[in-house]
Amino acid sequence: PLLRRGLAVAAGPPSTRQLREAEEAAPVFQYAGKAAKRKDRVFVWGFSYSGALGVPSFVKPDAGWKKPRRIQPTPYRLETEEKISSAACGYGFTLLASNTRDITKVWGMGLNKDSQLGFQRSRRDQTKGYEYVLEPSPIPLPLEKPQQTRVLQVSCGRAHSLVLTDSEGVFTMGNNSYGQCGRKVVEDEIYSESHLIHQLKEFDSRVVQVRGSSELSLGHYNITSVPTKLHGDIAGVNIIQVSSYGDCCLAVSDEGDVFGWGNSEYLQLASVTETTQVNVPRHLPFKIGKVKEAACGGTGNVVLTEEGNVFVWGYGILGKGPNLIETAVPEMIPPSLFGWSDFSPDIRVAHVRCGLSQFAALTNRGELFVWGKNLRGCLGTGRMEDQYFPWRVTVPGEVVDVACGVDHMVSMVRSFT
Repeated sequence: PLLRRGLAVAAGPPSTRQLREAEEAAPVFQYAGKAAKRKDRVFVWGFSYSGALGVPSFVKPDAGWKKPRRIQPTPYRLETEEKISSAACGYGFTLLASNTRDITKVWGMGLNKDSQLGFQRSRRDQTKGYEYVLEPSPIPLPLEKPQQTRVLQVSCGRAHSLVLTDSEGVFTMGNNSYGQCGRKVVEDEIYSESHLIHQLKEFDSRVVQVRGSSELSLGHYNITSVPTKLHGDIAGVNIIQVSSYGDCCLAVSDEGDVFGWGNSEYLQLASVTETTQVNVPRHLPFKIGKVKEAACGGTGNVVLTEEGNVFVWGYGILGKGPNLIETAVPEMIPPSLFGWSDFSPDIRVAHVRCGLSQFAALTNRGELFVWGKNLRGCLGTGRMEDQYFPWRVTVPGEVVDVACGVDHMVSMVRSFT
């Protein structure tokens, strides 16, 4: 029939082929119930060219049509052979550890110019070692009982690494220019392609946590190359947690008090001093309730109270918007920014973490919130802008823990996929 302009004939019913094509093109949604079995996964994001993300194809594409991926702005699943129980991020490198009785317990990836990942033997020349490691590679530890000893925790500094075991002390590797590996400083020592892994065993009591840092608190400003017990306000106090990053350190006691030492250029310790350096632990007289956990950043600090409240202080993007750039007194971030509401009154922040210029908080529901400088996409938000308020990172599962570096992050997740 003749059609007038602007008019159309009503469409007939779709054909079988059209229905099939539409069904194939439609998205598939898969929902995981509460009873769904979750798998232990590791997710990484941020700057990839150092190799710290452990995904070789990001640096060297494995197909002709792929392009190098300098930045991974959202969480990316990293394939691991073992269940990872501890992770740590250094300056361009990552350590992973498993609480296993297998001989291989620790893996490293990323920058290795100071042998902070141990000696990673080259496949082409057995006498040479890799200065960059693009995928998780085993770090052999000189254990006396390799099938009995378990690794409890790993930690990273600027260019050195620490590995805490349950029965053989602490192992250190990497740069020792300031005695940070707990051994005597050797002048003009060459750290590249080093086989040296140092063992620390002589402690007055059992070690339950390690943290990589070069900031001490011994009442002087000299180099100390052996583990030394701290004094000052911390003497005789039962410490349950320590944190360090850059040049500042915080410690939390079993009574909920906070102690600090190190650099105070950015008001980290301004509550007890007007100077820029504190070389003995000082009690920080905060009136915020009992503190459960503390974390240090490069210029800002964060603590978590037993009530689940998060307090920040220092300098930089602290999480309360662009108007709060510096404060010597801890400021509380509203709980509503972490998901609390009248409809969800049980949500609490369970853990806090810090990188050089970014913060992270984990809730009791396994949600991860981040804020701070988004250097090379390290926040994992999918955007490159800095984040002035806590922002929830989209991860397919419950986040168990997270490690923050300078420009990358690693999370352990009980995943649905």
